[in-house]
Amino acid sequence: MFYNLYQTIAYQPILNILVFLYSNTLDLGISIILLTIIIKLVLWPLSRKAIKSQKELQEIQPKLDALKKEYADNKAELGKATMDLYKEHKINPLSSCLPMLIQLPFLFAVFRVLRVGMSQDLSLVYSFLSKPTSFQAISFGFMDLSKPSVYLAVLAGLAQFIQAKMMLAKNSKTATSVGQEDGMAAIMNKQMVYIFPIVTIVFGFSLPGGLTLYWFMFTFFTVVQQYLVLKKEKPTNKIVEGEIIK
Repeated sequence: MFYNLYQTIAYQPILNILVFLYSNTLDLGISIILLTIIIKLVLWPLSRKAIKSQKELQEIQPKLDALKKEYADNKAELGKATMDLYKEHKINPLSSCLPMLIQLPFLFAVFRVLRVGMSQDLSLVYSFLSKPTSFQAISFGFMDLSKPSVYLAVLAGLAQFIQAKMMLAKNSKTATSVGQEDGMAAIMNKQMVYIFPIVTIVFGFSLPGGLTLYWFMFTFFTVVQQYLVLKKEKPTNKIVEGEIIK
């Protein structure tokens, strides 16, 4: 049942959109870029909510660190104080990851479509759409998206690095303003800034270029959205010496 639901609301629509785009552009690369834009626009509200929630959590991080020190020997009181802090600032700690979880089925659908769907699942194409007799993997006149691309893998890794660096810079600015030293969590966050891009590049070396192009464009548009959201949203709290003042 779950698989049928996933196929009906995620996989089949994305397959048909890509088939429609390819039928009109006759270029797989351009079709993938347009598909990425459509998906980002549809998921824009969810992505914006996740970015805002992550930013709000970072703004109160100094206060959370202070609570950890204050209740270091009392886990029960620490949990209660932490939940009270979330309630005081009207923050749901799960709201930063829930939108991403909702997006996952669509991301998996795109990967499946680009990997096998365009050649094996044309029976799922809607009747009112024309089915291409074949697909040309050569895109932009020179790039074979059926084969791994070193250049796209590096671009995807670079975009991943910029995305992570943007959020880390925002968090580091907040921590510096209250004179806090980096804890274990901060060190791990800094490591992830470099680990995720490296993992992206390594996987990109083995994936078909079409998948890597999608991953690069999706991350690129996420960076743009992240910049717009972080620039537009003004901090609602001012943190001074570990305290949050409304």
